[in-house]
Amino acid sequence: MILTSSAFTNGGALPARYTCDGDDVSPPLRWSGTPDGTRSLVLIIDDPDAPDPAAPKRVWVHWVLYNLSASLGEIPEGASAETLGSRVRTALNDSDDPGYGGPCPPIGRHRYFHKLFALDTELPDLGPRAKRSDVENAMAGHVLAEASLMATYERRSER
Repeated sequence: MILTSSAFTNGGALPARYTCDGDDVSPPLRWSGTPDGTRSLVLIIDDPDAPDPAAPKRVWVHWVLYNLSASLGEIPEGASAETLGSRVRTALNDSDDPGYGGPCPPIGRHRYFHKLFALDTELPDLGPRAKRSDVENAMAGHVLAEASLMATYERRSER
């Protein structure tokens, strides 16, 4: 599979529009090459550089969507689980919110990985308090393919 965005290139800068310094809306994502047998898709956006890229201590989760339709080929800008279909579910991000939580790094330039997984099954509803780990546990043994797209972001110094 190949994952792209019209808003940024792989390894390029994430526009401020998709961060706490802008409108804090989810970026547009598009993919191709979903393998035969795909029943659903999972999207995870995370930052492995938290809180400081010079001394990372944790991976910060910004968005988790699961049970995206296998026929879907894109997520438009500003999307939410509600706009993507009745079967789409979310897990909590690390701000304890089920929606998209845009980058807001406290220091330095962070990397943001947009990861898409094609699954051979649809996952059960994991409940409103599900976390990334719950989704990953449910995905185990069901991943047919995956794609990744990375962007970087550093906050403006004049906040």
